[in-house]
Amino acid sequence: MSINRIITALIMILRMLFRRRVVILLLVLMPLVFLSVVELTASVKHIFFRLASLNEKVFIEESQKQISLIFFSITSTGFLVSFLALNLIQINNDSNKRLVICGYNPLELLFANLLCLLLVIFFIAMYIGLLINVFFSVKHLILYILGLSLIGFVYGCYGLAIGSLIKGKLEGVFLIVLLANIDSGWLQNPMYYADAHNNIIIRYLPAYYPAQSAIIAAFTDYSAMNARFYSILYGLFFLILSSLIFYNKMHIKK
Repeated sequence: MSINRIITALIMILRMLFRRRVVILLLVLMPLVFLSVVELTASVKHIFFRLASLNEKVFIEESQKQISLIFFSITSTGFLVSFLALNLIQINNDSNKRLVICGYNPLELLFANLLCLLLVIFFIAMYIGLLINVFFSVKHLILYILGLSLIGFVYGCYGLAIGSLIKGKLEGVFLIVLLANIDSGWLQNPMYYADAHNNIIIRYLPAYYPAQSAIIAAFTDYSAMNARFYSILYGLFFLILSSLIFYNKMHIKK
């Protein structure tokens, strides 16, 4: 495995991903539009909700507007990273096969795609984290950005898995929307979770632990180490799954 090949592949993947300026424009505008609409429409009424991932029963009181801003920042991160990860695999599928035929090892391409995904996650998490701080000051900005990075890692790896498994673009988009919309876009809302029946189901969804990590960092001084640990485990599961599928598809038997 060659470091130079990995770096070259990474540079080419980044060029292909951001060659279309509309992609960069959407990355900047979508979170801004989401959060601006929340700022203009959400109520300032204070509500109680429970931090469900903590061992002890902890209830906090925050305004509905601030809770909604945090929730939609998490949602935006999950959606953006998962779609970019899906696109990252599917759009380069034919190019990757040609590179393997020309002598590239599938592992080199896999590492290049993973590095590209991590850079995208870092950029999106930093941007949305700093953007949310314009609307109101979160308690622990760095840890909050880490929480956003974890939701990006989990859903980015999910996007890689779907992109590796499903060849059709439309089918891949449907699978991304189905889970992301139900999970990070609905069930992880702390206002919904507080009164949900059978909330054990919500705990097993991919966005639960990274969302809890970001919420805890945004509003409290409590430790979210358990939530971060399980977030990494969830992301690694999707990453290993996507890696096995990708390698199997790209490997050429001699």
